[in-house]
This record gives sequence, C-alpha cells and structure tokens, in this order.
Amino acid sequence: MSEENTARKENTTKLKTPKVHWDDSAMKTCYANVVNASSTREEVTLFFGTNQTWNLKEDGEVVIKLSDRVILNPLAAKRLWKLLGGVLSEYETRHGSLDIKGTSKN
Repeated sequence: MSEENTARKENTTKLKTPKVHWDDSAMKTCYANVVNASSTREEVTLFFGTNQTWNLKEDGEVVIKLSDRVILNPLAAKRLWKLLGGVLSEYETRHGSLDIKGTSKN
C-alpha cells in the first residue's frame, strides 16, 4: 500500500461520530391525544391535536382542536417511524402491551 493510501486510511479511521448538542432554548411543549397523518411524494405531514369532546352529543360529532403540524421529508419520517417503534417496544416490555381498539397489531 502506498504512503498516500495509508495516510488516507488513517484519516478515515480517525473520523469520529460528531457530538450532537440538543439546544432546547427555543423548544415549546404541547400535549396531544390525537394524531393524524398525510403524505405526498415529497413530504409526510403529521397533525397533532386534542379531543375537545367531553360529552358526546346526539349528532355524534367529535371536536378535535388541531394545535400543531409537523412536516417531514420521507427519510426523516422513516427515521421517526423506526425511533417510535423502538420506544414503544421498550414501553410495552416495561408496562405491558398497548391495545389500540379497532386496529390490527401489525
């Protein structure tokens, strides 16, 4: 191996994963008990809100007050999907299975 190739290999092995600093100085917190999603080829949109219906009326109308929308590119959405899957798997291991009424387990 030439000296140049050896030096290049040493430089690439010295590269470390960058340290991430999570700056939460402008972060806001919201609560949601309802979530919905839609997508296009270019983005995935998540809608968060709160069910405002305490006593269901005769007309059966449920009021959801939407509070936040998060728009992700498909790659970020897939990372979020995998991240949430892992978090929920750990949660169910500790606290038991979550049953979502009306949906399959898959």
